[in-house]
Order: sequence, then C-alpha cells, then structure tokens
Amino acid sequence: MQKNFVEELRWRGMLQDIMPETEDHLNSQNTTGYIGFDPTADSLHIGSLVQIMILIHFQRTGHRPIALIGGATGMIGDPSGKSDERNFLDTQDLQKNVDGIRNQLQKFLDFDPDNPTAAQFVNNFDWIKDYTLINFSRDIGKHLTVNYMMAKDSVKKRLGKDAKVGISFTEFTYQLLQGYDFLHLYQNMDCKLQMGGSDQWGNITTGTELIRRKLGGKAYAITCPLITKADGTKFGKTEGDNVWLDKNRTSPYKFYQYWLNASDCDAEKYIKIFTLLDKATIEDLIKQHQESPHLRLLQKTIANEVTRMVHSEEHLQKAIQASQILFGRSTTTDLINLDGNTFLEVFDGVPKVEISRSDLNEGIGMIRFLASKTSFLKSNGEARRALSEKSISVNKTKVDESYLICSAELIDDQYILLQRGKKNYFIVKVVG
Repeated sequence: MQKNFVEELRWRGMLQDIMPETEDHLNSQNTTGYIGFDPTADSLHIGSLVQIMILIHFQRTGHRPIALIGGATGMIGDPSGKSDERNFLDTQDLQKNVDGIRNQLQKFLDFDPDNPTAAQFVNNFDWIKDYTLINFSRDIGKHLTVNYMMAKDSVKKRLGKDAKVGISFTEFTYQLLQGYDFLHLYQNMDCKLQMGGSDQWGNITTGTELIRRKLGGKAYAITCPLITKADGTKFGKTEGDNVWLDKNRTSPYKFYQYWLNASDCDAEKYIKIFTLLDKATIEDLIKQHQESPHLRLLQKTIANEVTRMVHSEEHLQKAIQASQILFGRSTTTDLINLDGNTFLEVFDGVPKVEISRSDLNEGIGMIRFLASKTSFLKSNGEARRALSEKSISVNKTKVDESYLICSAELIDDQYILLQRGKKNYFIVKVVG
C-alpha cells in the first residue's frame, strides 16, 4: 500500500505550511512536484539535504519528483531570508555549479527513464534565456499587481525600517520569475506541486496564484520548517564553514563528526529528518537513547546512516576508523591505512616538522630521531629516558631505543605520528 506523503512529512517534523486540498490531491493521484536549488556553488550542503530528503520521500510514495536548478534565477538572487543582495555569477561558473549539483542529485533520486516515477532534472535557464522583457511583462507581469508582490514577507523585510540596503528591482522580480517556473512546469510537465523551505512560501504561492490567474488552473504548495540547532547556532555549519556534500569540500571524516557531535535534543529531531528509517525503528532508538544517553546511540545511528547515504559504505568505514584513531581505539594498521587528508584532519593542530626522505634510506635511530632530527624531545637524555619508560609510540606502536625509523613507517607515504603518553602528539612530514 502506497504511503501518505504528507503524513510521512508530518510525523518526521518536516511539514510547515500546506495549501488547502493538497493532501487530498496527493492521496487521490500520483502527482509531479518540484523543488528548486540555487546553483551558488558546485556542491550542495547539508542545508539542501532537507529538500533532497523531501524529494526522496516524494518519489518513494509513488510521485514523480523534479529537481529544478536555477540557472537563470541564480544569476539574480532570491531575497528570501537575506539582508542584502547576492553577487552575480558568470556563465562559466554557473555551468560548473549546475553540473556539480546535477551529479550530486543523481546519487539520491532514481532517474531511470523506465521507472514510471523517474525523477527529472531541469534548468530554468533553458526556458528563460530567450524570453524577452516585453513578452515577460505582457504575459506574466500583468497578472500580478505590485500590491500583491509588496505584501510578501521576503519583500516587506527588505523594505522595513530596519532594512539596511532595501531591495533592487532585480530581486523584486525574483518571485515573478519563480512563479513563471511553476507555470512553465505546470504547462509542459503536468507539475501540480511546488515544495521548499518555509522561507519560500511567498514565492511558491506566487506561482500557484499565477497559474490560477493566467490559466484558471489549480496548483498546490508545501513547505518544511527551516532547521535550527538547539543551542541557537546555525544548522549546517561547523567552525563557521558550511558542511558540504562534496567530499573534496568537506571530508567524509568531518562530515561524519558533524552528526556525531549533535546534541541529544537535535539528534532526536535529525534522525527523523535525515534518515529513511521507519517510524517504529526511530521510536525504539529514541527510547533506547533516553534510557542510556551516554552511549550516544542516536548520534552514531544518524552519523552512520547519513554518511553512508551521502558518500558510501567505504567512506563511512574510513570515517569510523579515523574516529577510533582519534580516541585511541585503533591499531597501527588502521592508522597507516588512512589517506593523508583524513590523517591531518584527525590530528588537526598537532605540531609538525619536515624531514628529507633521503634521511630514511638507511633508517634513523630513535634517540637521534626524537631529539636532533625532529626536536620532538629537547635532548638525547630526555629521549633516552622516555624510551626506557616505554612512553614513546610511533604510529600507535610502543617502541624502545633499538627501534629504527624507516620509509615503511609512512602514513600515506608521507607522515609519521609520534606520541608521548596519551595526549602528546607530533607529526613528521617526509618530503622530497
């Protein structure tokens, strides 16, 4: 039996606004619906993952999703939720961003044309690029009054007494362009529903109103809440930077750590929004977590599920391995198998020194290596004492004075990790 899409969003806490009759329409027939993505970068970040999850649920409940990339509107910028105007993108950067986002979305949705609910990817640049200002003004602009457009919250906030720079005509027309997108998809792809974040409600309803006034048609709208963190900081950022879906922008290790570090309150919310686990499973996990919060069961489950979905099982296992290394539950083999970027992220902030690769050709004795070659320890005497106390490790293996450092020790063919005691780390980078 096909699931109720709206009810799926409702119990997951992913439903904010819904236009009257929308749920009845979706329950009565398979429907085409879309969400728009702005191509402001060549990767989406986890803020966009909320919208991706909505499209996944939409397709899984028997409907046909459209992912619209704003190749045209991305050149302008949406004023919703913003205090100033966005910088324009040139054509080359825009195309790079469009291609990057298309490749990412293909990981989450089924685009197989043999599937009756196959997802579609469209770019509004394709139907806006040749539309003249005269035709747009005559065909679209005449159907919506300035009074109607001024009443939208996204516009009022930019025109209020606390606004710093006001709103340009370019951004003011954004809602008309987005409304035209909905109209175009309604006419050409039988698209009856637009979805998005709650800050898009004004733009979305402009589209439904345009369809009603121009065509006498009926279209529908759904929005989800904007995700916030319990401590008031912005969701989707760590140390001030976005958490990206592209592993080259945010490594799988850092991605995994972001979810692992969620608060208990946030974890109870995130597991519903960002995983595809069913209601019974999630309720059981929440109950177990509340009984033993120190085990951080929810955080681990979310980190596993989302990292696997966005990256892969292989990347997930490497992230888990890296986390175990950081907290001491690892072997020398685990450490040596790390890639260089992940290794540096695990040991971010640890002091580093460089030595020449030629120094390792015949091996280096531990006392010389620790003192004169790397300056990890201050003197030969200190090195000798530390080694006799069995407090020195090379790549997580305890060593003594007889040990020789050689090229076989290298992590990713370039790093050696020295450790004294439990917390005193030092990185040696081999160059040349």
